[in-house]
Amino acid sequence: MKRKPPAVSILQHGLLSLMCVIALFPLYWMLNSSFKNESDIFKSDFLPPNPILSNYSYAFEQMPIFRMMFNSFGVSILMTALQLFTGLLAAYALVRWRFRGQTLIFTLLSLTWLIPFQSIMIPNYVLVNDMGMNETLMGIVLPFAVSTFAILSLYQSFQSFPKVLIEAACIDGQSDFGILTRLILPNIKSSVASLGIILFINGWNEYLWPMLITKKMENAPLQIGLKLFVNSDSNMWGSLMAATTVSCLPILLIYLLLRRQIVDSFVRFGIK
Repeated sequence: MKRKPPAVSILQHGLLSLMCVIALFPLYWMLNSSFKNESDIFKSDFLPPNPILSNYSYAFEQMPIFRMMFNSFGVSILMTALQLFTGLLAAYALVRWRFRGQTLIFTLLSLTWLIPFQSIMIPNYVLVNDMGMNETLMGIVLPFAVSTFAILSLYQSFQSFPKVLIEAACIDGQSDFGILTRLILPNIKSSVASLGIILFINGWNEYLWPMLITKKMENAPLQIGLKLFVNSDSNMWGSLMAATTVSCLPILLIYLLLRRQIVDSFVRFGIK
């Protein structure tokens, strides 16, 4: 294998280091600002000249942070579970059976992925409002119960599964549900787990729809709660940075615990 010239290697490592600094700088600025008082908040000190903890205590007094964390986890977990469930059933039906209009249905499914959610946001809002689900977790989750991305990803995984094994299971008298749960899922569990991680992150980062559905902090996910906190205390940047730092801790902990699986998920399915 031909070795790269030292100058090229140094340049590459320098660019990577620069990109890392650029990526981490907002996190450093957030953490640094969370310990500053209001008079020092816009000064470019490397470390807080007079570190304080009052920003954190004020943020906890003004925001139901733990309740909003619970909402974020609830929304993300429900979205992931529903999208995996509906995706598994839809992908299995498309792969397992041959029926009239199958190609048309698959084409329409693929095309729906190109429709931005903003274009169907108002009809969804009217429907959820008529069902009385405003300010509820199910109101946030319901429009995302089915994911075309999940269906197409699982469809690809099912396509690569040997059809001979499915036919052998049919001869043994296995039902379709048994084939799906006892034969296919155990063999593609790594793909399903990777897809679940991607869906969980997408659900955690969902912003526009929860902002439309929820108006109260105690009913909102973390991101919406932070926006409401900005509106109520526009000059409390230190407290806002403290609340943002606390809100980042759960997802940071999840990343540290599942780092390898998350990277593998992005490699396998790409970043949507």
